[in-house]
Amino acid sequence: MEKHYVDLHCHPSLKPFSKSFKYKPRKINDIDPNRKNSIWHYSPPNFLEKLVNRIVTLTKFTQTDLTALAKSKAKVVVVALYPFEKHFFGKEVIGIKGVTDVLVNLAASISQSRMDYIRSNYDYFADLMDEYKYFQQLHNQVEKIDGKFYTYRLVSNFQDIDDNFSQETDSKKIINIILTIEGGHSFNTGLDMDKDMASRTEVIGNINVIKNWEHRPLFITLAHHFYNELAGHASSISIGILKKNQYRGLNSGLTDLGVEAIDLLLDNTDNKRILIDIKHLSTTSRKAYYNLLETKYGNENIPIIASHGACNGKRAIEQWQQTGISAHEDWFCNIDINLYDDELIRIARSNGIFGIQLDERRIGSKRAINKSKIYFPNKRKQLRKKALLVWRQVQHIAEVLDNKGLFCWGIQSIGSDFDGIVNPINGLWTAENMKDLAEEMLNHANDYISKNINQLKAYNRISAESIVERVMHENAMEFIKRNY
Repeated sequence: MEKHYVDLHCHPSLKPFSKSFKYKPRKINDIDPNRKNSIWHYSPPNFLEKLVNRIVTLTKFTQTDLTALAKSKAKVVVVALYPFEKHFFGKEVIGIKGVTDVLVNLAASISQSRMDYIRSNYDYFADLMDEYKYFQQLHNQVEKIDGKFYTYRLVSNFQDIDDNFSQETDSKKIINIILTIEGGHSFNTGLDMDKDMASRTEVIGNINVIKNWEHRPLFITLAHHFYNELAGHASSISIGILKKNQYRGLNSGLTDLGVEAIDLLLDNTDNKRILIDIKHLSTTSRKAYYNLLETKYGNENIPIIASHGACNGKRAIEQWQQTGISAHEDWFCNIDINLYDDELIRIARSNGIFGIQLDERRIGSKRAINKSKIYFPNKRKQLRKKALLVWRQVQHIAEVLDNKGLFCWGIQSIGSDFDGIVNPINGLWTAENMKDLAEEMLNHANDYISKNINQLKAYNRISAESIVERVMHENAMEFIKRNY
C-alpha cells in the first residue's frame, strides 16, 4: 500500500462550516465543491495570499479541505471538532464594537453570520453536535478529483480503517476521518467570562452522549483558549487586545468538575474510553493530570497525548528555568504551552504520542524563525530551512529520550493544526506540502544520522528513512491501532 502522512490534529470543517451560516438553510455541507460551505471546496494559497501571510501572518486560504487532502494522498486524518468560543467577542475593545469581529475574521477567516451566531449562542454542545452532523452529511459521498473517485468516511475504530484500506482501488480512494474534540467547553461550560455557570448534570449528560456517538471521538483536548470551569489553560492568544479575555482561570488547575469529567471520559466500560489531550492545559493542570495517572490510574497504562505541540527546550515543569540540552538552547519558543523535557519522557513511557504543530508562533524561537527566512525566491532552499524547524523538534525529543534509555523515535508525529487559527510555516502551506516536508526531513535525518549515530543507544540506531516514515506515518498509525 502506498504510504501516506497522518495528521493528528487539523480543522477541515472550521472554515466551510463557518461559511455555511451565510446561506439558507444554515449548516449545510454542500455537495458542490465550488461552494464555500462545502468541505471539498478547494482554495489553495495564491501568490498574494502567501505574501499577506508572510507579512501579517493571516491564513485566509484552506489547508485541509478534503480536496487538498485527496491531492496530498492522505488516507487517515484526525479531525478536531471545535465550537468557537464566545469570548473572542465577549467584550468591546477600545470602546468600539466590531473590532474583535474584524480581528477574529482576519485570523480565522470565518463569516460575519457565524460570528453573530457565536455571540448569541448559549449552547456550545448544540454547536458541537451541529459540526458533527456537518461531517455526517457527506459521509461516503463521492467526489471526482484528478480523474479518481474520492470519498471520506467517518470511522468508529481501527477495524473500520483496515476495512476501508482493503476496499480501495487505483481509481477509488477513501479518506478515513477520526473525530476528536478541542475544548472541554464543548460540554457547555465557561459560557460567562466572569462567573461559573456550568451545570454538573448537563456536563455529565453531554459526556455520556458523545461516548455513545456512532463515531466516538478518539480524544478530547480538555482545555482551550478560555476558562471552561474544568481546567486551567495556558496562555495562547497573541492578538494583544484580546489577551485580557483569557485572564480568568489562566494557569489555574483542575476543578472538581474537571476531575469528574476526566474520570467519566477515561471510564472504559464497553470500550468507550475517550482519552485526554494535554495541549492547552496550564502547567498546574498538567501536573494535576499526571498525578491522577500515577495515583488513581496507576494500574492502567493510559497514554498521554499532546496532539499539536512543540518543545520549549526546558528541563521540567518544576525546573522551568533550566535548559535541558544546552546545544539546543536557542532552538525553541520558551513558553509553557509548549512541553518540557520531563513531559516528553512521560509521553514515551505511557506509549503516548506527540503531534508536532506546524505553526511558526510555536515551533521555534524568534532567532530560529528569523534564521529560517530567505529573501530571494528559492522554493527548495526555503523548504530545507523551514523543514529544519520541524526536524529540530524530532531530534530534540529523540535525544531527550535516548538519554533516559528509551526508544527515541516512537512518539514523534505530525499534528499540523492546519485550518485552525495558525500561522503556517512558510512553504509548508497546506496538506499538499507534506510530501515536500517529508523529502526535506529525510535530508536532515540523513545529515544527523551520518554524524551522530554512534552517540545513540544501539536500539536507537535506525535509518533516516525509518525515522521519517515513523514521524509522517507509522507512529500515529500504531497509536491509533492501540487505542481506537
